[in-house]
Amino acid sequence: MYPIRKRHLVLLATLLSLTACATAAPETSSQGPRSVSTAHQEQTSSPAARTYKIVHVMSYHSPWEWTDAQLEGFKASFKNVQVDWKVIQLDAKRISSPDQLEQMGQLVRGEIDAYQPDLIYTSDDEAQRYVAKHYNNTKTPVVFSGVNWEPSTYGFDQASNVTGVLETEHFVDNVKLMKQISPSVRKVAVVFDQAEIWKPVTKRMKAQLAELPPEIDFPIWDTIETFEQFKQRMTDYPNHVDAVALIGIFNFKDENGANVPYQDVLRWTAENSKLPDFSFWKDRAAHGTLSTVTVSGYEQGYEAGILARRVLEDGEKPSSLPMKPTVKGEPIVSLARAKKLNMKLDSTVLLSSKVYNRFIWEP
Repeated sequence: MYPIRKRHLVLLATLLSLTACATAAPETSSQGPRSVSTAHQEQTSSPAARTYKIVHVMSYHSPWEWTDAQLEGFKASFKNVQVDWKVIQLDAKRISSPDQLEQMGQLVRGEIDAYQPDLIYTSDDEAQRYVAKHYNNTKTPVVFSGVNWEPSTYGFDQASNVTGVLETEHFVDNVKLMKQISPSVRKVAVVFDQAEIWKPVTKRMKAQLAELPPEIDFPIWDTIETFEQFKQRMTDYPNHVDAVALIGIFNFKDENGANVPYQDVLRWTAENSKLPDFSFWKDRAAHGTLSTVTVSGYEQGYEAGILARRVLEDGEKPSSLPMKPTVKGEPIVSLARAKKLNMKLDSTVLLSSKVYNRFIWEP
């Protein structure tokens, strides 16, 4: 088993013991938790109100809009409820080795067991694989959000104490938005890194191909290992396709075998690619992707919070609450990227979408 990098062990060992108590409104996605473990208490007007202890295990890191928005939505659903929050970051976008993540998961589970929470809230798939599934059919209720794999992957379908919110991409709506922006698009290449998480995404996308306009074809489904290979493919794609779906971009390796930050991948793409592109998540447009009909992280977290309150306050059994996806999507376009591609966006697109006028790295 490969050891966790020293800096991650030091960070985890130091910050797992940190707690900070305050009376405040729920944190926003721009002010998300910045330590691996924090506690936060929110008060109600009644001094006799029960205080719930909730651990949130995020698969990734903070600050990051997708991660922070889920926690923001979850907390918003607990308005006027007294809660002690403990937030733990798995950091799985930067620690991608399964052996390292398993070691991290063991440490996190030890922290949870010591805290003895009333409920565990886990977001995205790595937190299910390395933490949540270990609590199946225990007395501690688990509520999840942002899950791409089928619940049965983690044994949740057989667990009496688990419920949550699934993440389903707005694939067809994304293609339709791309066609509005660039009507000439006929062929699209799809890009993934090697993470296991993209397998169910691929399956769902391919299952919806028949729902697309008949002139649209997806001839290339690429799984790419290194950043250098990605740059080569992106340079060659104009010879074969009219657009690119940038889906998995977190685990491209550099020359030292480390993951290239996805922000760097998207900036290189915005500065060098000649093709329009789309993805499924809000932060991609801020970093240069032309368009997205995004899954709302806030809605994912909010709906998970509603389930959690039904479990804690109403005494409902988690397994009696259906696991289902949120349905609300938000169209977003990057006007900055459109200008770089010399594309003029139709007023209908601009009026019906959230618009990013500049790249996030620009002043």
